[in-house]
Amino acid sequence: MGNEDRSDRPAGPGAEPQAHDRLVERMFSGFGHASEIPRVERHQRLAEPVYRPLRQSISESAPRYRLPVQGMAAQVQADSPAIDVMTDLSRVAAVSIGGDRTVDEARRAMVDHGVRALFVVEAAGIVLGIITSTDVLGERPIQLAHERGARHDEVLVRDVMTPAERLETMELEDVLRAHVGDVIASLRLSGRQHALVIESMQNHRTPSTRVVRGIFSLTQIARQLGLPPQPAHNIARTFSEIEAAIGA
Repeated sequence: MGNEDRSDRPAGPGAEPQAHDRLVERMFSGFGHASEIPRVERHQRLAEPVYRPLRQSISESAPRYRLPVQGMAAQVQADSPAIDVMTDLSRVAAVSIGGDRTVDEARRAMVDHGVRALFVVEAAGIVLGIITSTDVLGERPIQLAHERGARHDEVLVRDVMTPAERLETMELEDVLRAHVGDVIASLRLSGRQHALVIESMQNHRTPSTRVVRGIFSLTQIARQLGLPPQPAHNIARTFSEIEAAIGA
């Protein structure tokens, strides 16, 4: 009994101070030794990513660097993947405007951002529709202003936009299997310059909250086919030039 290890005994009136200190230490630390750290915690520490700097250098001679020629990489053909001419809104910020803004404000926004269409949105990014340069610069705002006895700059975006329920849409999974020529044929069939690409997601199953993943623009397709800038309001001519280009 005299050689018995008393370090784990409850501290009593006659307990040795050293044994009592070791007991308290174990109670509050939970483990008596670093080797007793739980395996899960050790695994988490080992799994932490390690980031390393990439190799960099400075040329000893005088190097000649050249910027890429804009547009060359974007050149497409009719049999190119359709995704090549889609504006991917997960990578490019959508340019939008509120429905209560005026058509003049919409025109200025298009000029400022170098686009021919704007998403019309409300709070939380819900798409109400699309307004194009044709909607803004065409006859519709003038007609509305005349009918209402109002000024042109009093016509609102929501008055001339194409509502979301009337927009042609394509499923992303179909687009991923399609070619540029298929997109052109689809736009020709609908007679529109734009079409939305919708992505079905597990947490966006209801039609009112489906995600707009991208947009096709007839003028962008023409540009990527290598055609000169297209007139904003002559859709028929744009289609003719595109079809002539892909049929050549």
